[in-house]
Amino acid sequence: MTDTVDTTITVRGTVAAGFEGVREEYAAVLAADHTEPGSQLAVYHRGRLVVDLWAGEGITGDSLPAVYSSTKGAAHLVVALLVQDGVIDLERTVASYWPEFAAEGKGELTVRELMSHRAGLIWVDGGFGVEELADDRVIAARLAGQRPYWTPGTEAGYHALTIGALTGEVVRRATGRSIQEIYEERVRTPYGLDLHLGLPEELEPRYAHIRPGVATPEQAAEAAANPVDLDGLMALAFGFAQDPPLDLVALANTRAVRALGPASVGGVGSARGLAGMYAAAVSGLDGRAPLLTPETVAEVGRVRWKGTDVVTDVADPFALGFEAQRGHYPALGEGAFGHSGAAGSQAYADPVNGVAYGYTRRRFALPGGAAPENERLSAAVSEAVAAL
Repeated sequence: MTDTVDTTITVRGTVAAGFEGVREEYAAVLAADHTEPGSQLAVYHRGRLVVDLWAGEGITGDSLPAVYSSTKGAAHLVVALLVQDGVIDLERTVASYWPEFAAEGKGELTVRELMSHRAGLIWVDGGFGVEELADDRVIAARLAGQRPYWTPGTEAGYHALTIGALTGEVVRRATGRSIQEIYEERVRTPYGLDLHLGLPEELEPRYAHIRPGVATPEQAAEAAANPVDLDGLMALAFGFAQDPPLDLVALANTRAVRALGPASVGGVGSARGLAGMYAAAVSGLDGRAPLLTPETVAEVGRVRWKGTDVVTDVADPFALGFEAQRGHYPALGEGAFGHSGAAGSQAYADPVNGVAYGYTRRRFALPGGAAPENERLSAAVSEAVAAL
């Protein structure tokens, strides 16, 4: 089915009966955003694809944009599987798997605390280059000897560009394999998911290059009135404090980053791929049982630490490597978990309501993180599910 929004923006794709309101809300979002709103929206309900929409210049349902920190959801699904298997123990110290990590007073930090962004390893002295940020092993080796920016375990702060390498090194020491390898074998390949932690060269023609954000006059005025504090933890964690500052658009558009798929920010995939991954995790797909048991689903969605994030300065509670979602989308059930991405992507599982949601965006949605339209789109999905 096709809805014409205006003379230049057309919604393509399909929705199942009962989800027509989601298509209408998506069309309204596009009509309100004329900054090249290339995006995709996909929703599974109890393992069935019920929303599959896309629109914008150069975008199809099969396009593969960068999903930035939504990658962390894929990485930490792997960790959840290994915890479920008994291969990784959340209460053991990180150093018991990775002895070098104990340097500079980090020896008592547990795996659970690491996954709650409590290590204090948001950056490294001297900064990272783009080629280094492409390689989780390089990041991990440099962070092992790094003095933390706060006493490990005492605060939580978003490890925007480092958490995947840190948890990935625990996985490597516990299994001898990388997060990317295990994800490919146990998650992506069995379900045929278009969400890649390492984009093959032959799929490069489907990559949708990320474009810089376009600030509204109000956003420009806000940025001018409140410039980024280059001495603060946020500037450090996102690479803005180094010289030259890290360019997040260029980072995703670098082939080496896409090829290696660093577990913090290097994922490339479609909205179908994002939503499909969460559906596989909690509901099952294609006749397969869910990847996670109900006990593991409860564990990964449970918030163990609440408070103000010392990096982002917002109340942003983390569950087990995932962002807890009800604080962002109140209509979701208890224990909903997922992860957003810098350009505007959002993906989550709502196990109570059997929903798996995926949204991608080609142009940066300023100021970063989950694009604001996700609030409207998620609410429309919840309304449709409630009506069923």
